Amino acid sequence: METLKIVAVSAGLGRPSSTRLLADRLAGAVRAQLAGERAVEVRVVELRDLAVDIANNLVTGFPGAALREAVEAVAEADGLIAVTPIFTASYSGLFKSFFDVIENTALTGKPVLIAATGGTARHSLALEHALRPLFAYLRAVVVPTAVYAASEDWGSAGDAGADGLAARIDRAAEELAALVTGRSGSGSSPAPRASDPYDAVVPFEQQLAALRP
Repeated sequence: METLKIVAVSAGLGRPSSTRLLADRLAGAVRAQLAGERAVEVRVVELRDLAVDIANNLVTGFPGAALREAVEAVAEADGLIAVTPIFTASYSGLFKSFFDVIENTALTGKPVLIAATGGTARHSLALEHALRPLFAYLRAVVVPTAVYAASEDWGSAGDAGADGLAARIDRAAEELAALVTGRSGSGSSPAPRASDPYDAVVPFEQQLAALRP
């Protein structure tokens, strides 16, 4: 049985880090969704540990061994989870610099789940105006549900924030698992192939024809 490779990229700077915690929870939820279908290998790439290598690569154009291995892991993954803290209403510089290192064709058609952490829910729109366009440019297939965790979302079970975060994590994990395995969210029919992000696009002419009497 072929092993599915899921890679989570965490751009958290602290230790411990809420960004890493969210990456771990998302990876665990995806693993649970895939359990019983395939063997699953999950890996978390901590960008904090690669910060010096990333900076050197931007200057010299040559990645160190650790950075090169992390880039290869992301490129070869069957599914990617990308998590960043939000700074100044966008992804962190470390997060963006890592994806600048990756060839701009390496993520074509790859299923990606985007997520972020921040101090306030007001920054949640950064997922839509910053992260989603970034991965659209890289021609990845981004799942519909993006996951944002504000400080108030890290409560205990029974808290509205914590329960809402858990529900978003489960929904996003189900969507990523569906793309990775090629099944629909309900498991009843095939999902659009991850190899072609434009399969599900309905031409404008067909949309217009459907509106005519």
